[in-house]
Amino acid sequence: MREQWTDERLDDLNERVSEGFARLDGDIRELRRDIKDLRGETNARFDSMNARFDSMEERFDARFDAMHRLLIRAAGGVIAVLITTGAGLVATQL
Repeated sequence: MREQWTDERLDDLNERVSEGFARLDGDIRELRRDIKDLRGETNARFDSMNARFDSMEERFDARFDAMHRLLIRAAGGVIAVLITTGAGLVATQL
């Protein structure tokens, strides 16, 4: 059987739909607030991670610089030994 829509029923339906949209709007505002808070927390964590990576980069740079100096000194030492040995061999052959 088909029901008839009276003005009161239409007004009631309109009110329920409006309440539903009002609830939905409130939920969306709350979600936006939560997302904004989450974005702030995430940015703060990334900032702290960036600071940690920067300090690690400085330590690695210092270690690589120290290793570079050591390799240059070792290469210089090897070259000096080779020159000294070569000069000694030349002197003994004369």
